Amino acid sequence: MPILKSAAKRMKQNAVRRQRRLPFKTHMKTMVRAVRDLAKEGKHAEAQKMLPQAYKSIDTAAKKHIIHPNTAGRKKALVARLAQPAK
Repeated sequence: MPILKSAAKRMKQNAVRRQRRLPFKTHMKTMVRAVRDLAKEGKHAEAQKMLPQAYKSIDTAAKKHIIHPNTAGRKKALVARLAQPAK
C-alpha cells in the first residue's frame, strides 16, 4: 500500500483511468477475434465486411494510447491478411 499521500492519489487515478480505458481494449479484441473466427470458418466475404469495424476499434485504441501506434498497424495488417481469401 502507498505510504505517501501523493502515491495514494496516484493509485486512485490509475484505477479510474484503467476502468475508463478497459471497454476500448475489450471491444478491439472482440472485433479482431470476430474477423479471425470468420476467416477460420472460411467466410472471407463476411470477414472483409467486418474489416472497417475492426480497423475503427484498433485506431480508437491507438488514439487513446491504449496500444502503441506500431502495434495498431501490426494488428490491422494481421486482420487484413486473415480476411484475404486463400489462394
